Amino acid sequence: MSTAPASPAPASAAGIPTAPGSLPLLGHAIPLLRDNLAFIASLRDHGPLVRIHLQPGRPTIVINDPALIRRMLVDLAPGLDKGRFFEKMGQVLGGDSVVTAAGADHVRKRRQLQPAFRHAEIARYVDLMREQVTRTAASWTPGANLDVREVMVKLSLDMLAATVFASSLDEQAFLRLRRDLSVVMNGVGARVMLPDWVEKLPLPANRRFNASRAAVRALIGEAVTDLRASGHDTGDMLSMLMRAEDEETGAPLTAHQICSEVLTLAVAGTETTASVLSWILYELARDPEIDKRLQAELDTVLGDRPVTFEDLPNLSYLRNVITEALRLHHTGWLVTRRTLTPIRLGDQEIPADTELAYCQHALHRDPSLFPDPLRFDPDRWLEGTRKAALPDGAFLPFGAGKHKCIGDHFAMTELATAIATLTRSWRLETEPGRSVRPVARATVRPGALMMTAGRRGRD
Repeated sequence: MSTAPASPAPASAAGIPTAPGSLPLLGHAIPLLRDNLAFIASLRDHGPLVRIHLQPGRPTIVINDPALIRRMLVDLAPGLDKGRFFEKMGQVLGGDSVVTAAGADHVRKRRQLQPAFRHAEIARYVDLMREQVTRTAASWTPGANLDVREVMVKLSLDMLAATVFASSLDEQAFLRLRRDLSVVMNGVGARVMLPDWVEKLPLPANRRFNASRAAVRALIGEAVTDLRASGHDTGDMLSMLMRAEDEETGAPLTAHQICSEVLTLAVAGTETTASVLSWILYELARDPEIDKRLQAELDTVLGDRPVTFEDLPNLSYLRNVITEALRLHHTGWLVTRRTLTPIRLGDQEIPADTELAYCQHALHRDPSLFPDPLRFDPDRWLEGTRKAALPDGAFLPFGAGKHKCIGDHFAMTELATAIATLTRSWRLETEPGRSVRPVARATVRPGALMMTAGRRGRD
């Protein structure tokens, strides 16, 4: 009787290939500076796990296989923390939040904040979001040449500030907050990616960032103090955050903790929302048929009235347009984790204190997962299509596991409200034949995106 051969011994992390192009001291800085998105996407050609060098003395293992990515995010989550990117963001913003915290601290913060993102609360935010979008649309004039990403950043900041501080700030304070949040948001990306010593240099950009961060913290602290003294519930997210309690002590969040959460919401949410909105407007301009189908659905569902929260489940084509934008134009290009204990990924044993990463942007453009991956096709997400055949871990617009984005439903509501409102009055056009390239900084954003505003003719 024959016996089955013994299973091979698991390979060590030393068996993971290193991506070509690494240089002494510089590591993979040259290919990353040349075209970071193309470099990260090329790593799938070298196997499910590939080693790259981002910092001296600490290689990063990039995971390309959907099953292994899901295993990392879900099954192995208890043995991981969030890695350098999130650690650095917490340091830059001056305090841990639900986005930057790890382990038990993250779980506790997530439970504290979950009430602010419940279905009923998000429903209350839609009117506030729509009001800001309507103001933005009213400020455009036919034929205006718009820097779309900058306009969408401003709109995203307005929507965030309105939902967080709907009745907690007067108009002047609101304008100061929006201005200073914009400075903080633009500065975080550079600080997270650059060496620590750069932020200590006496540069004008560093002084502006530090002053704006301090101003935001002071303003939020004043709003919290005033709201607590009044005893009123203003119905905005700030009131919800003030009602949150520590599950162990029963103590409310401090003003410092609330400020950290608001700052992180601004940085993590505003940049990504602005980029996705920009890409959707760009894709609608490039394909008149998609635009026509979207407008037909909006006309059928809404008639002549503005969009409400109750309408969103009935706007299935709009949802597919947003989902396809989150696939083709995902804003995440290097999401990090770090092992706290030895783990196993596939046939590899990974030691503790190892940096791991995956790239949503590259994953969602993998031709083995998404046929014709560079084509914008909302019909990929129709019921009964290839959507059902996607393997677990192939599509991760908001991550997965215990660190999945707490604001996923908030973000989808925000995107749907903005597109349903903006595109009913305006159609933005690009120059014929002009294409826009994605650019990866702290997040993936569209490069220069100038578009011309034209009225729909409904008004």
